[in-house]
Amino acid sequence: MARIADLAISSPDLEPDAAIDPRFAGRSGAVPRLEVSGVPEDAVELAVIVHDPDAPSQTGFTHWAVYGLPPEDGPVSAGSPGVRVGRNSAGSADYMPPNPPRGHGVHHYEFRAYALDTSVEGAPSREQFLARYEGHVLEQARLVGTYSN
Repeated sequence: MARIADLAISSPDLEPDAAIDPRFAGRSGAVPRLEVSGVPEDAVELAVIVHDPDAPSQTGFTHWAVYGLPPEDGPVSAGSPGVRVGRNSAGSADYMPPNPPRGHGVHHYEFRAYALDTSVEGAPSREQFLARYEGHVLEQARLVGTYSN
């Protein structure tokens, strides 16, 4: 079981448990700036996954899966050397901004940071990552934003 101690994920662009600014949603939304802090000293790697558990499918919808992040406090940058982006639920290896079905109500977007005691091989989907690395998560943290159309 992963510790939930000091690891934190935050964003100057997102208020916790508040509506996501439209600049970061819809078809042309940008990736909000994300920062991690409180990374455990024994972490080998960080991963960040953005997931909508309210999406109308059995497993929700994964918007972004980023692996190979350095185990240090600071900004999350998918463009850093060694960083890999896994496939989102639409099948592409990039960020998909929140854009729930019109009239489907408020969706909760979970921005999760994982501190791992091992390196992630390749760029797995969210489901593959959780199945393969559940026992390697040292700590995890979550930031939730909401959005509706």
